[in-house]
Amino acid sequence: MKRVALALALAATLAAASLPESIERLIASSPVSRAAFWGIRIVDLSSGKTLYEQNADRFFVPASNTKLFTTALALSRLGPDFIFQTRVMADQAPDADGRIWGPLRLVGGGDPNLSARAVPYRMGPITGNPLAALDELAGQVAAHGVKRIEGDIVGDDTWYVWQPYATGWSIDDPRSDDGAPVSALTINDNTFTLTIRPGPAVGDLAVLSLNPAVEYYRLDNRVRTTAAGAERRIHVERVPGSLDLRLWGAIPLRDRGLDEALGIEDPALYAAKALRALLEQRGITVTGGARALHLYPHQVEDLTQAAPVSPDAGVELAEHQSAPFLEDLRITDKASQNLHAELALRAVARARRNLGSFEAGREELKVFLGEAGIDPGAYTLFDGSGLSRLNLVTPAAVVKLLRYMYASPARANWLSLLPVGGQDGTLSTRFGDSPAAGRIHAKTGSLSHVSALSGYAERPDGRWVAFSVLVNNYNGASGEVRGVMDRICSLVLE
Repeated sequence: MKRVALALALAATLAAASLPESIERLIASSPVSRAAFWGIRIVDLSSGKTLYEQNADRFFVPASNTKLFTTALALSRLGPDFIFQTRVMADQAPDADGRIWGPLRLVGGGDPNLSARAVPYRMGPITGNPLAALDELAGQVAAHGVKRIEGDIVGDDTWYVWQPYATGWSIDDPRSDDGAPVSALTINDNTFTLTIRPGPAVGDLAVLSLNPAVEYYRLDNRVRTTAAGAERRIHVERVPGSLDLRLWGAIPLRDRGLDEALGIEDPALYAAKALRALLEQRGITVTGGARALHLYPHQVEDLTQAAPVSPDAGVELAEHQSAPFLEDLRITDKASQNLHAELALRAVARARRNLGSFEAGREELKVFLGEAGIDPGAYTLFDGSGLSRLNLVTPAAVVKLLRYMYASPARANWLSLLPVGGQDGTLSTRFGDSPAAGRIHAKTGSLSHVSALSGYAERPDGRWVAFSVLVNNYNGASGEVRGVMDRICSLVLE
């Protein structure tokens, strides 16, 4: 009862105060938020008036608020209808006996959604066959009468420079689906699921299964089955750069098991192995193995741009086109998909500067943000997703970007990318039982000791407000900080 009385007293005090006074009292009401470093700017979009700001020109680690910069660039530069293409190429057409002499290349074009994900975006688990797109391509190859391939299956991701990880990512990021490597040939978000279940009897090794069922890592399984009711202790380790995956620990009988999403070390090699298996399932003999073809940074003279590239030589045996780009940008922001943000940045670089490198993407982003009136001194970005701990932006720069996009011809599409409070994406469980539900359109962000929320509030009177709330260096429950952030948004709507 005492907590309820304090909450009601605080609500009454905030209601009687101005917006700046209410926000400052709200931040001061929580020990965790009071000790944190807050950056806020709130602007009425119709009048341009700043309603509140705190440390608006100071630098903050933005976490996934970085995706606002990347997706705004991608939507503005490539448009909503941009299409990705994945192809299967041979040096020459099959001969009269259905033989292809030489390698068969699976050529990636940057499509982020060669997976089982539902497109257009929808909430809920991802189901279906993660190799469906590759299976379709294998079917097209078979339809050309191919019976035998006298060579290797090559996963070719040279459409983008091979820069799988960004500066400032943690050493353990690549092991998980959060930091899956960036490749122009992306299959199933460059991850697979390792399922660990107990063996049939105490002392037996755990039973492992893979989805997709592609043999890629060398599995060293030392997880033992223990008595029912015992503690589950499972450890998974892979040294970056290695294809050896070690598992050890214990799993009790009748345990529900564990599903572990793991990053794939070399997606192009993985895709080549998967396609080779799918071709063989159709009765096509492949005499060679599977290998990857990369464009390494040291092979490029200038990583910020390149001369126009001549069309790929050879014979096309299969082709898959993506859904319109707008659908993937919605996935990127609503689900906060790190890999897709990195791919979007490189797609812009490849289309605008003939080179799919991070550096070319960053240069194009710098030009775009200059058009938006954002000074280069107001940000520094080392990736496109926000996973880098070295990224810095100011709340003022974020709000300037939000105002620019709101005033642009792309407004409707831009707003459609953002999670909606209480409805979808990373805001589906926030604002749901408040008047703010359906009225907050904003991008979340989260890293250790970092929370961010930037976007728009649609007031009941029809006016729109742009805001950026960046919080760094808090030492406590992230939910407590997010609760204060959400209540700030609610105050803006009053």
